[in-house]
Amino acid sequence: MAIIRFEGRDMECPDGSRIYETCDELGVPFGCTEGLCGTCICRVVEGMQNLKPLNEKEADMGLSEGQRLACQCVAVSGVIELELG
Repeated sequence: MAIIRFEGRDMECPDGSRIYETCDELGVPFGCTEGLCGTCICRVVEGMQNLKPLNEKEADMGLSEGQRLACQCVAVSGVIELELG
């Protein structure tokens, strides 16, 4: 199980799954959940290596280094700490 950390709270997320539902429960704001609006852009504070590489929607968003879309990320394993922005 991966651990998603946001604003000092941790929740488990199954390895190999999208982190969207876990992030939603932790309070990450979402708009469209389809990778189009950018509402859920987060900076990965820790654990970038614990996420699968950017998908096409994230690449098209033009994210800065260290940023990901919480609605599109897939956890591999380990701890993934996120903060907004």
